[in-house]
Amino acid sequence: MKLDNNSAKKIKKDFPILKNLVYLDNSATTQKPQVVIDRITKYYEKENANIHRGIYKLSQKATEAYEDAHKTVAKFINADSSEIIFTKGTTESLNLLAYALQNKIEKGDEILVTEMEHHSNLVPWQQLAKRTGAVLKFIPVKKDFTLDYKKAESLITEKTKILSMVHISNATGTINDVEKLCRLAKKYNIITIIDGAQSAPHMKIDVKKIDCDFFAFSGHKLLGPTGIGVLFGKKDLLERLEPFNFGGDMIRSVTPEDATWNDLPWKFEAGTPNIVGGIALATAIDYLEKIGMNNIEAWEQELRAYALEKMKDLDLDLFIPKEGAGIISFNLEKVHAHDVASILDDDTVCIRGGHHCVMPLMTKLGIAGTSRASFYFYNTKEDIDTFVTALKKAQDLFKGGKHGK
Repeated sequence: MKLDNNSAKKIKKDFPILKNLVYLDNSATTQKPQVVIDRITKYYEKENANIHRGIYKLSQKATEAYEDAHKTVAKFINADSSEIIFTKGTTESLNLLAYALQNKIEKGDEILVTEMEHHSNLVPWQQLAKRTGAVLKFIPVKKDFTLDYKKAESLITEKTKILSMVHISNATGTINDVEKLCRLAKKYNIITIIDGAQSAPHMKIDVKKIDCDFFAFSGHKLLGPTGIGVLFGKKDLLERLEPFNFGGDMIRSVTPEDATWNDLPWKFEAGTPNIVGGIALATAIDYLEKIGMNNIEAWEQELRAYALEKMKDLDLDLFIPKEGAGIISFNLEKVHAHDVASILDDDTVCIRGGHHCVMPLMTKLGIAGTSRASFYFYNTKEDIDTFVTALKKAQDLFKGGKHGK
């Protein structure tokens, strides 16, 4: 369905929490439609059992639903179900890789990331470099909040072993050309990893087209529950990697002296997994697919343009590229980002204020943080109007009210 303001209003009714709320913190987490809430309830009321080990029908039903969830996620990003590993989220997916890839890194090797990385895609590589003696390098961010691709070309060399990069910046909304960077990396057989936490919920993802080696994202950022995430990895690479966790269900056989590993993806899913999380994530993806990822992306672009036009009369510093995702980072003149978020909360408008887990980027920009409004397909133009009205109220309060001079 092509989205417009009327269809967004209808969609909003599927989300119980949005009845009296303007929710513009979708980069942090998304709200859940009733079908996802119902699926979680149904599982615990009628289907709850541990998977893979039970002979009885209830366990077999839960196993089938959980394995079907892998297939749903695989289709969503154009992968094979054996290449889909369920984790707790993007953060765990990236940490898994930072440990599993450690034996491929030697002293003097280089790991390349960007200056706009979320801490979850910076600290694991920072720590890997410390453990191995590797050198961590950064693709610079230019003044227009985009990556310096010319500099990237010179940074990608035969010394580079890993290139890990964010697809869409959670702080600025910059959409990085990950296909281009993956092509550059392939010249040197560099392992490529994409943090897709902000892209998978908002645009059509095709991991074959991108040709990345690994791609990570979180369920809660695309209508699913918290505590479930995805790590895609090319099958041949996953087969060569050592598992991160050991225990039940990830083994094929165990003797007192040794163990052999299970097939993919179970090799990387030790212990009882978040069964209902995986099942509910599949329900969320089915919901998104009915709307259409291209339609979602187009509507968010329209909301972004509408919001920027409405915000023109405010005393703002913007920290966004000319073209980007549905994220607007800004600072209201002389007002701390936390104060802005607090004042807007009085009008039931939810935005984020702070450093957004990108402290090195904020330091480079010379600021402590920003206020951030981030959109999703259930947002309407009326949400934007309420948001801008609340911003004007905050501006007036600090300019001429009791907080003014």
